[in-house]
Amino acid sequence: MRRHTMIKKSGLLAVLTVLIFGSLFACGKLGNVDQGRVIEFDKEKGVVTLIRDVKADPMKPDYNHLPPYVYEMPKDPSEIGALPKAGKRMKLDTEKKQIVIFDTATQNFMTIDYNLISQAEKVNSDDTRVFDNAVEKPRTFPMIDREKKTITVYSKRQKILTTFSIPDEYFALPDNTWDSGDEVRIYYKEEGKARRFMNISRTDIFKK
Repeated sequence: MRRHTMIKKSGLLAVLTVLIFGSLFACGKLGNVDQGRVIEFDKEKGVVTLIRDVKADPMKPDYNHLPPYVYEMPKDPSEIGALPKAGKRMKLDTEKKQIVIFDTATQNFMTIDYNLISQAEKVNSDDTRVFDNAVEKPRTFPMIDREKKTITVYSKRQKILTTFSIPDEYFALPDNTWDSGDEVRIYYKEEGKARRFMNISRTDIFKK
């Protein structure tokens, strides 16, 4: 039943995307749709940078396309969905105990082996370990304990809460290195200039 629900939700999101972008496709020359994970967002300049998802599969995304793509946000505010959160975590591989990040300094991916401290699976987004009922808001991740040299991350897609340790030198990296950026979808006609921006991660298709 849970797998059926996920498939149904993914299908509804696809239908929603068609409806959102459909009006643009129907008017004049067809444009293009790009999708990926946000690694940088400059609100003042109105510029978003993403790593393209080469599969566009909501359950098995594949963020391995370089170089990053840079888009100007739409000029019309009504064409912009929820503003994106940026993060450098591309993949959390709990089987190999590896985390793949985008390294700003080298403009390339980096795979880091970690030592597992603890891991909880099947953790839904309303679980009290990741959601603070007192303030009715999700808890802030990553949780970084520099004294104990541990990092705790939560993958909403994988429903996994993981605490691990890494070599000391990596703690100098920015906190959002260990966080996943929002998944977004962009419609454009001119390269590098978004005409419509949809934040998939923050689009609740069941919200009334």
